Amino acid sequence: MRAAASAALALFLASCAGAPRAATASAAPPFIAEHFFAGRLDGVGTLKIVLHTPASTHVTSVGHAGADGVLALDQHIEQQGKPARDRQWRIRPLGNGRYTGTLTDASGPVTGETQGNRLHLHFPMKGGMRVDQWLTLSADGQVAQNHLIVRKLGVTVATLEETIRKIS
Repeated sequence: MRAAASAALALFLASCAGAPRAATASAAPPFIAEHFFAGRLDGVGTLKIVLHTPASTHVTSVGHAGADGVLALDQHIEQQGKPARDRQWRIRPLGNGRYTGTLTDASGPVTGETQGNRLHLHFPMKGGMRVDQWLTLSADGQVAQNHLIVRKLGVTVATLEETIRKIS
């Protein structure tokens, strides 16, 4: 179990945690990943891994959509007690609020779907772990609350909660 927790910590870090929260019935705009993640972003969060002390995280991101419509998101991740690292997302919109893509931390495809101001992403990781990530967009479209859960054999081994802000 300790190895799975350590792997979760090292493999992902840059998103968030917790159980999914219901979207509020506010005037928040729909979550369109290729719009929100375009430009520079800054994320601050707390990573909780079973049998470990919670660790702070800081993620800087730069995203842009290519002519082919694929969102390229490059991230620099700093986690308390670990060396900094980089990772890349490539997300392709499929239409009707659905997405597919890749992540350097994932061991298989990333899939996603939106419902109103929420984006749900899910993907497998090494060691038989599964990730579910929910991002909820604020009413002004400038901030997303990121809640991420990592499970192994159906048991939660790590969670991350992060606030992501657009800075350009």
